[in-house]
Amino acid sequence: MKIEKIHHVAYRCRDAKEGAAFYTTMLNMDFVLAIAEDQAPSTHEPDPYMHLFLDAGDGNVLAFFELPTKPDMGRDENTPAWVQHIAFQVKDRATLLEYKAHLEANGIEVLGVTDHSIFHSIYFFDPNGHRIELAAPDPDRAAAMQKLDAVKWDMLEEWSRTRRAPRHADWLHAREFGAGA
Repeated sequence: MKIEKIHHVAYRCRDAKEGAAFYTTMLNMDFVLAIAEDQAPSTHEPDPYMHLFLDAGDGNVLAFFELPTKPDMGRDENTPAWVQHIAFQVKDRATLLEYKAHLEANGIEVLGVTDHSIFHSIYFFDPNGHRIELAAPDPDRAAAMQKLDAVKWDMLEEWSRTRRAPRHADWLHAREFGAGA
């Protein structure tokens, strides 16, 4: 028994039409499907909704619910805004830079390019306040991933004991923090 893949990931949105327009125009996703009911099929709770499905590439589906009868959506105020995010992979750094220029040309504030060694990322917010990351793999990713794989359990064990960042892979963000080549 093993999970095959994520079927879809669903988030809330304030305006389904605005959300569909953002993801199709800004990120070039295809709008795949819309479902609307006056009650939730799983709980039978009376609650009208619009459920959007967008093609996030390679069989990945991003979905949104607009819930017009519920209080305005918020976010977990105890979690920093940088923690909860949706990350999408792009082909390469050139594509990442093309997206950055496209987003900024359309008035979207973009943070980065951030160097994570194994990939490079930009960050921005969608109209609903969801943080989005676009990540491009680093050309030397395979070797770095082997190094990370070799220490992952030791790092987790040390973190579990100390709740302090282990230094097994402190090279990972050395360039980003200005400590490396």
